[in-house]
Amino acid sequence: MVTHLGPVKGELEAAHRGLIAGAGAGAGAGALGALAELNSVRASWERRIEGARGECGSLAGKLRAVVRGQAQTNEAVKSGFDGVRTPGGGGAW
Repeated sequence: MVTHLGPVKGELEAAHRGLIAGAGAGAGAGALGALAELNSVRASWERRIEGARGECGSLAGKLRAVVRGQAQTNEAVKSGFDGVRTPGGGGAW
């Protein structure tokens, strides 16, 4: 997810530049007010995107630790069963 969110900020910036260029120098007060609002919305989205990237990035290490812990548990359970003799399995039954 971190990888997928990486280019979003640049894409948002490019779209924003396109809007500003489209407004042109002759933009009226209404258009300028809308552009100011868009700046505010863009800044909000940029914070959200960076927050999501940070959260996803922090999960990677945590998920790896869970996998290591589960692998150790699986190995311990397997080792516990290795000494169990079963009927028909050549054990002492």
